[in-house]
Amino acid sequence: MEKTSPGQTETVSAVPVPYSIFTLRQKALIVTIVSVAATFSGFSSNIYFPAIPTIAIDLSVSPELINLTVTSYLIFQGLSPSIWGAVADVHGRRVTYIITFIVYIGACIGLAETKHYYQLVILRCLQSTGSASTIAIGAGVVGDITRREERGGYMGIYQAGLLSPVAVGPIIGGVFSQTLGWKAIFWFLTIFGGCFLLFLFLILPETLRSLVGNGSLPAKGLANSPLAYFQRRRLNRGDTSSASETPVVPSQRPSQKLPVNFLGPLQIIFGFEVTYIILFLGIGYTAWQVVITVMSTLFKKTYGLTDLQIGLTFISNGVGCIVGTLTTGRFLDWDYRRIKENYTGPPEDFPLEYARLRTVWLWSGLECATTLIFGWTLNYHVHISVPIICTFFVGWSATSVISATTTYMVDVFPKQGASATAALNLVRCLMAAGGTAAALPIVNAIGVGWTFTLVVGLMLGSLGLVVVQLQYGVKRRRRRERREKEEAEEAKE
Repeated sequence: MEKTSPGQTETVSAVPVPYSIFTLRQKALIVTIVSVAATFSGFSSNIYFPAIPTIAIDLSVSPELINLTVTSYLIFQGLSPSIWGAVADVHGRRVTYIITFIVYIGACIGLAETKHYYQLVILRCLQSTGSASTIAIGAGVVGDITRREERGGYMGIYQAGLLSPVAVGPIIGGVFSQTLGWKAIFWFLTIFGGCFLLFLFLILPETLRSLVGNGSLPAKGLANSPLAYFQRRRLNRGDTSSASETPVVPSQRPSQKLPVNFLGPLQIIFGFEVTYIILFLGIGYTAWQVVITVMSTLFKKTYGLTDLQIGLTFISNGVGCIVGTLTTGRFLDWDYRRIKENYTGPPEDFPLEYARLRTVWLWSGLECATTLIFGWTLNYHVHISVPIICTFFVGWSATSVISATTTYMVDVFPKQGASATAALNLVRCLMAAGGTAAALPIVNAIGVGWTFTLVVGLMLGSLGLVVVQLQYGVKRRRRRERREKEEAEEAKE
């Protein structure tokens, strides 16, 4: 009998063990659930934007101060996944989901009862702590159940789902703000969060490979779910036709559980293996967040829109995000398979960076062009349709870069999918927090057009980081993989 660690193929009596026992339908269901879970971070952020002018008036503060609540939300959106991602990579995805949703629902109830500005700031931070981690955990789940050859497509579907609030969130926020009041936004999120937590608790199986292997090992306590229970019953009956043409052999449980490494995301960031591409993504993400954060204030000031009308202007950006992630995900899978089929060298030297990142030049160029046009059309009060159309392409290009980079990160760190995504979130959200805090003051100082010219200049400069990643990041990755392979061989001996 040959044994290997979870995530690798082992053979028992020459019978191969599948990477995951979940069928295509079950994978689709799991990805759908984690995608919906990840929408809460986007909903909580984007549903809020149309109400910013109204909240400022109601709490008797300036729009700049309300924008600081967006900044604080982004800060904790970056920090919290570093903690919860590390927990999810050791103690499981389900338990971490349950805890974070309880925190989120409590924060939403508090926000619905907010009467003072300081309460708004504190509770938005707590809300972000609960919701933001779902993105990193979800990426880890996708990495648990998919191989590299299919991961791009599933990651595209996952990203499209989690970005859907960019399209519909502002509309809902605008409707609530103009009819029932802005506090109704948070009651809606409370009800939505509570219903989804119940659904997740009943359906989502544990997928962490160090706990359940390829899904065939039984989970314990809160990590168990009815779906996993019925899947194991199917496995025990020998009904494997839907998952594999060969008998499914349970994978081996690890001999010991690794400790929670809260510094894992920081080690990934400062390990210089993926640092350059993380910084590149952070700059592009910041530019996108600056665009959608200032939209409500600038559209109200320039075109005199109501809260509901402001919410409708976000549809274009949201549709662009969904189109971008779906098309990019499929292309990543097709391109990866094509490059792999044409590659004839040793497996350890496969050009992963080239296969995953070679299209970011196109998407970054599109984001630069449309961001620049967005700024100058607002500066000269061009018809509102032009900046709205620009936001479609900004959303498309920005999320395409995110999809390609996130897929690459999970490929590089398959056993630390949540921590790798948390590292990505940490950098991009902290950078975006600084960008959104400075956006309106810079606009007031130098004008809309020159502000976005400055933003585009930073994005163009960041393209050099992609070059560095392709040249030096690959060397560090291969060095680490060789070291891990040697350590694994020594452990067997």
